Amino acid sequence: MIDLPITEAHLRTTLTTYLDQHPEEKPGLAPVLNLLDSGADLTVRSEFRGHATAGAILAGPDGRILHVHHLALHKWLLPGGHLESTDDALLEAALRELTEETGIPAGAVSTLAHRPVHIDVHSIPANDAKGEPEHQHIDFRFLFRTTADVGQLQAEEVTGAAWRDADTIGDQVLRQRVTQALQPRQA
Repeated sequence: MIDLPITEAHLRTTLTTYLDQHPEEKPGLAPVLNLLDSGADLTVRSEFRGHATAGAILAGPDGRILHVHHLALHKWLLPGGHLESTDDALLEAALRELTEETGIPAGAVSTLAHRPVHIDVHSIPANDAKGEPEHQHIDFRFLFRTTADVGQLQAEEVTGAAWRDADTIGDQVLRQRVTQALQPRQA
């Protein structure tokens, strides 16, 4: 099987499928569709009007959510990061970022949904060391479960990891969706 990088069509399909499920978010995500319509390549990090990233929400057996302390931003965040040319799907990119940052093997992680649980657009501050101006991340966030614990952290990007209650997730919409998805199903 030949790996093909994530395409504009994959981004568009993922975004429109998500918006079909969450039509109330269309106004906030319209700028992303406009960027795609303009021909912007949202898969490359050098597109500073906005580029896609992949995030992972990882729930442990007790329902707590894994957070990592991000070295460059000096904040506790959910695992995730930039797309790479070897990624052929956003879900795969989220899982790759999760395993790279936390050392948890991919085989110890199960996917709870093949669609994003949330798509968030947020500003990233300028980074003079990397020659990057302030820019936008379009974060496609996927929900996973594991029974494994954190392994070797990716020291270049992550300085710590902690399991926290789901109610500590800062984004209210994401917190609500994660909490709902993790509730036991009624028979």
